[in-house]
Amino acid sequence: MPLQNFQYDTIMREYSRKQAENRRLLEEHRQEAYDRIPRLREIDSEVASLSAAKARSMISGLDRSLEDLKAAISLLAQEREALLALNGYPSDYLEMHYTCSHCQDTGYIGSKKCSCFHRAEIQLLYTQSNLNEILKKENFDHFSFDYYSATIDASTGLSALEAAQRAYQTARDFVSSFDQDPRSLLIYGNTGVGKTFLSHCIAHDLLESSHSVLYFSAFDLFDMLARNTFSGDSTGKDNDLVYDCDLLIIDDLGTELTNSFVSSQLFLCVNERIMRHRSTIISTNLELGEIQNVYSERTFSRICNNYIILKLTGEDIRMKKNYLGGK
Repeated sequence: MPLQNFQYDTIMREYSRKQAENRRLLEEHRQEAYDRIPRLREIDSEVASLSAAKARSMISGLDRSLEDLKAAISLLAQEREALLALNGYPSDYLEMHYTCSHCQDTGYIGSKKCSCFHRAEIQLLYTQSNLNEILKKENFDHFSFDYYSATIDASTGLSALEAAQRAYQTARDFVSSFDQDPRSLLIYGNTGVGKTFLSHCIAHDLLESSHSVLYFSAFDLFDMLARNTFSGDSTGKDNDLVYDCDLLIIDDLGTELTNSFVSSQLFLCVNERIMRHRSTIISTNLELGEIQNVYSERTFSRICNNYIILKLTGEDIRMKKNYLGGK
């Protein structure tokens, strides 16, 4: 999804800030050098006059005059460089320095975004995703099957290890086919079996490829939607992001205080994102029947017909890690 206007404006304001800061530093350098070496001011003034004359010569087609002007400007440049070196300044001290030399702090090379712009996009998306720090630790590189048992679970006919392997492969496929075949996932199971971790793995890879990802706990999401709904100052910007970001993660569905408002907002969110062909990941400790009973049959129907449903089983991984860490 392209950046929304306010996201694009945020990045471009940062470029404007960099440009202004670099112009300020150049002016400070000039003032310092001119005060210390007055001849430099004279040289720059002469170069400016000769450059204007050079432009006029190019327009009039006076080739001989043009060569003379080039030679005069070259001599002045050599004198300027010699004066700077004699007084301990680098040769480019009076030149504009850019944070990014490729695009000269514009964000674009011609009509194409510079690599620094893409880095800024990714950083902004990370910041707005609410996942900036956690994804440094929770990603596919750190996913481990060591905490899943090979014992068969009677409710699924699979071992916890097999269920985790299937879920892991589904998550990998989810990322690799994201642009061609956007999907949604419902990941359910007991506390601590890796539902949130798997969601974070997906979020990490999509953010790295400049997709917009938003993460909310169910409590925080419905709290924000309530504020936006009942506040007279709401601009609707947050709601638009929820409905239109590339991937929305709703974590721990069922831990919020459920009421008719929450039920209606979950249906609206799920349905709106399906209509816009946007991907959603919902994780929950609730069983499928509980989702239907708590959030209405129509919400459950939308999820069953449009989501890939994954169940993770096993013991609480956090408790296992804490136990093993204390050994």
